[in-house]
Amino acid sequence: MTQPDLSPLPRIALVPLARPTFDIPLAQTILRDARRQLTAAGYPLSNSEALVQDISAAENAAAALRVDPPDCLLILQTTFADSSMIKLLAAATAAPILLWAIPETPTGGRLRLNSYCGVNLAAHALRMSGHFYRSIVAAPGDPLVVEQLGIVARAGQLARRLARSRVGLIGEHPAGMDSCHLDAPLLREKLGVTVQQLALASVFERMQSVPEAATGPMRDELAARLPNLTQLPAGPLQGTLSVYTALSALMQTEQLDGLAVRCWPEFFEEMGCAACGALSLLNDRLQPAACEADINGTITQLLLQWASGGAAFGADVVARHEELDGIVIWHCGKAPLGMADPAVTPQGGLHSNRRVPLVMEFPLKPGPVTVARLSRTGGDGRLRLVLGKGEMLRAPQSFSGTSGVLRCTRPAAAVMQTILDEGLEHHIAITYGQETAVLHLLADYLQIPVLWLS
Repeated sequence: MTQPDLSPLPRIALVPLARPTFDIPLAQTILRDARRQLTAAGYPLSNSEALVQDISAAENAAAALRVDPPDCLLILQTTFADSSMIKLLAAATAAPILLWAIPETPTGGRLRLNSYCGVNLAAHALRMSGHFYRSIVAAPGDPLVVEQLGIVARAGQLARRLARSRVGLIGEHPAGMDSCHLDAPLLREKLGVTVQQLALASVFERMQSVPEAATGPMRDELAARLPNLTQLPAGPLQGTLSVYTALSALMQTEQLDGLAVRCWPEFFEEMGCAACGALSLLNDRLQPAACEADINGTITQLLLQWASGGAAFGADVVARHEELDGIVIWHCGKAPLGMADPAVTPQGGLHSNRRVPLVMEFPLKPGPVTVARLSRTGGDGRLRLVLGKGEMLRAPQSFSGTSGVLRCTRPAAAVMQTILDEGLEHHIAITYGQETAVLHLLADYLQIPVLWLS
């Protein structure tokens, strides 16, 4: 199966503003250099070839924004201009705006640009209208431009993708797992996410109708990655492979971006196999899947995958590793195989409580990670985004299944106490890489409070 393109470059609408009474030749040079820098960074640009110097030109640029909505509107204030044009442009798009002011060195002579003052007027107008924006002061060629544009534009891109996303919920969360509660209207209102609810029985029917031959390619692939695969009980192993095949096909036919699956007790008791291995395979193929019908966990994994371009893993926090001052994250065996420590050969295993396959057995690989959780513990059931950063340490497997030792930027005991004091859900998610800046900005854009774990 072809893996989805999770992190295409966001689309930028660059609108360069100017006023004819300032130094237009210099403004044109600034625009040329800015376009050269952004094009070299790979950004597809629109609305950017000519200076916008009057209301008529601004109206044309606004019309283009309505026809072809961008992920970010970049306003390059090449010279001073009052707020009339920026208000027209902002009214034409819901995208976050980055205001770019050009620094000017005092010369004792003519003020050639007065760019900062123009951005000051624009910022005031946007603040008064409630439109989301950020600002930078930098010359073309300054690395800060691409860095900050990347954060703002990727946040806008994530918001647009969320608003088009569809997530499947298979069954209801198990009794007592209230942290996996679904509030579909809230998700639709705040994120734009559509939740499609599916009966567990219908998935079992799909699973039972999967011919054994259809699972052959995945069995062959797993045999190369899990050297003990043939030693596992054949019937339950085939069941897990059928679960993966059925769920993967379901995501394609229903055009779902992710799944939350009620994984117990029915998969064990009625199907005689563990869903964990199937969820691992889906996550490994960048089809985010959470267990225990944790729909907010699935959306968190989806966000992490889109932000990093790599797989995500939803897990429990289960222990403190005192020697390494880390928190141990764990689950039964559903982490994507691509997260396995390359120094260790992954194994197929039996579920620790139910004693049937397939679960994955390995410690997580070392490296920097981003921690996140879309949480409903913001008071009155409101959403907030829990964020943290840390380092996954190379350590022996803490418990059977998939686990890792995460060292955060705060002491492990303090992080674990915050989880309890804030009454957070029992699942967090990780992805490799440092993506907190774009996720924080996304939360600001969506007007969702952020709780920092580390």
